[in-house]
Amino acid sequence: MQQLHAYWRMDYIEAPRYPATMKRPFTELPAMGDDRAALIVHRSGHSYLVLNRFPYNPGHLLAVPFREVVELEELSVEERADLMEEITLARRLLTEAMKPDGVNIGFNLGAQAGGSISHLHAHIVPRWSGDNNFMPVLTQTRVLPQALETTWERLDSVVRRMSPR
Repeated sequence: MQQLHAYWRMDYIEAPRYPATMKRPFTELPAMGDDRAALIVHRSGHSYLVLNRFPYNPGHLLAVPFREVVELEELSVEERADLMEEITLARRLLTEAMKPDGVNIGFNLGAQAGGSISHLHAHIVPRWSGDNNFMPVLTQTRVLPQALETTWERLDSVVRRMSPR
């Protein structure tokens, strides 16, 4: 049997998840008062960008409206425009900080579509040629080559260069 060694993964495995007391993470994260601990990369008037704690790839961002809604139609025109600006900014940040070959952008609307948290959010996932290998197919395991904190630091440095907070 072949052995797969990824010792660096222990940092990710042991990394803190949402606190057990956090019932509504997308509304509670912005209220924490510590964007680094919350993994919030950017805030706008009506929405924010946060690193996904369970990413498909390094740099996997979520664009989340501050106001808790489930459907796109529940957002005001101003909120929808702001959310789209955050999605556009997310792509620019990822392009500069992570240099992906492409980006997947999408919404999971409803539990049957994979929406695990009933608060509207968009996924912005950087992609690289060859980023999927045998691990997800054979072992239902993802191997991520970068820690969330390191990804946050890379994105934060780009945000600071683009515009001061």
